[in-house]
Amino acid sequence: MHTLAEKCVALAGNPRIAAILRHVCDLTGMGFAAVARVTDDRWIACHVLDQIEFGLDAGEELDLKTTICNDIRLTGQAIVFDCASADGYWRSHPTPILYGFESYLAVPITLSDGAFFGTLCALDPAARRVDMPELVATIRTLADEIAAILDSPDPDPDPAPMVPGHARAGIASPR
Repeated sequence: MHTLAEKCVALAGNPRIAAILRHVCDLTGMGFAAVARVTDDRWIACHVLDQIEFGLDAGEELDLKTTICNDIRLTGQAIVFDCASADGYWRSHPTPILYGFESYLAVPITLSDGAFFGTLCALDPAARRVDMPELVATIRTLADEIAAILDSPDPDPDPAPMVPGHARAGIASPR
């Protein structure tokens, strides 16, 4: 039997999830995106795209109490902010201070049976304009695609994800 962390690391090799994380960074301008497995007592990175040297790899854990993803687990709602230091609530919240980020976007990943798996999250040390309904809706759609990958009995690396501009052989122009 594999540990929860080993199961999470197994997802790190999925090219469909990797393409989704690249797309999240492209859409948001953020340098870090991840799929995290969030339980009632653990936060484990399953797949990470780190372009800002945040320093977190697949299989590594954060203390659940230090994450915003735990709030998403409890509420089932997305959490999004453009600039923590300019926001009345987030400027004094310990998580952005601890991890040194200004912008943040995270949505729940909910499996087809209704179970909460974790989050699709992105962050950046610079302020980014991400608190836009259309952008959040797009990220929710990408989280649903990740859920579909997780729900499949054998997450086949093909076909390519339904990410605009991506094709099986690489990136294609959406014309």
